[in-house]
Amino acid sequence: MAVLKAFRAFRPAAGYAEKVAALPYDVMNSEEARRMAFGNPYSFLHVDKAEIDLPKSVDPYDARVYERAKENLGKLISADVLVQEEKPCLYIYRQTWRGRTQTGIVGCTAVDDYLHNVIRKHEFTRADKEADRIRHVDTLDANTGPIFLTYRGEKAVSDCIAAWTQAHDPVYDFTADDVRQTVWVIDADDTVQTLISLFREIPALYIADGHHRAASAVKVGQMRREAHPDYDGTEEFNYFLSVLFPMEELAILDYNRLVKDLNGKSEAAFLESLSADFTVERAPTHPFSPKEPHTFGMYLGGVWYRLTAKSGTVDEGDPVASLDVSVLQDKVIAPILGIADPRTDPRIDFVGGIRGLSALEACVNSGEMAVAFSMVPTSLTQLLAIADAGRVMPPKSTWFEPKLLSGLFIHFLSES
Repeated sequence: MAVLKAFRAFRPAAGYAEKVAALPYDVMNSEEARRMAFGNPYSFLHVDKAEIDLPKSVDPYDARVYERAKENLGKLISADVLVQEEKPCLYIYRQTWRGRTQTGIVGCTAVDDYLHNVIRKHEFTRADKEADRIRHVDTLDANTGPIFLTYRGEKAVSDCIAAWTQAHDPVYDFTADDVRQTVWVIDADDTVQTLISLFREIPALYIADGHHRAASAVKVGQMRREAHPDYDGTEEFNYFLSVLFPMEELAILDYNRLVKDLNGKSEAAFLESLSADFTVERAPTHPFSPKEPHTFGMYLGGVWYRLTAKSGTVDEGDPVASLDVSVLQDKVIAPILGIADPRTDPRIDFVGGIRGLSALEACVNSGEMAVAFSMVPTSLTQLLAIADAGRVMPPKSTWFEPKLLSGLFIHFLSES
């Protein structure tokens, strides 16, 4: 049974939402963040990537960065750019992009649900990335970026959301980077309790995006528990900021691969190596975006190829091994191209489908990369099945769009 908790969010005052809201910290580097926030003192990047307000010589993980983030958040609050809700509420967050709409509930989910696998994972996390967000959350005493969760949809939840949005005006409705962002405040106690009760009947939630943010939020919660051994479970530090979307409304984009060299092989020898496990042929379209599982596009030497896994190549009985990202890794990238650990090997790069296949072509045509692979996206059904089985996916298996914006909701860990 999933725990959903209402909270007194700090959120942008009227007229400020579009100025404050920003893409999550982990989809850009520091220089890109500087450009995005330039001329906008309200951008939440001043909080989530506070190094942009310090000299470029300052390391992004320097203690001064976290202190500046805390200072910047405090300034937004003291200037009434961010204001706190008068009572605990839930929120509806709707995103509309390219003809598709996803509508989620914003609230807090439980540290204990994460620890007891009610909130299920499908990725490993890296200690260095966790350490950064642990320091950020702990220093600010707040969750500033929501965790993107999903669940198997329930009609009663959808009906409740629909009834509220039809009867009430949104508090925010703006477009950022071609995504319409719409937010409603659920401030009626009976509706809040209805949703909380409905989620108690949902057996599991799943992290779609934000594994590092979730792990960091949980570890800060555990740190607070150690510092307050008399805690009773109701304290805000026992919960973290989340947005919960039904899986039926989400879409995963392809997450493609680029490799710098052919591991000492000529193009002809590389193509010959592939023929052991794949049928290799010129692609019918250029660029080539595969539509069938276990079929891949490959851009090499100015030519698009179609690679189709031969019968017996894929272990269909294993939910992880049968993923296309696993097939490509296990049959091509590791044994032929010599990249055993794609998490750490600098010879491989990953490109989200949002950038299109032209980005793959450009990298290969420039000589920066030797070969590119396009893939069929991982499905939500596969993601949930793997999480239910307690397994993890290979790195960079999923790319979700649109991204949840930061700065629309802030959850403080100490009750104010």
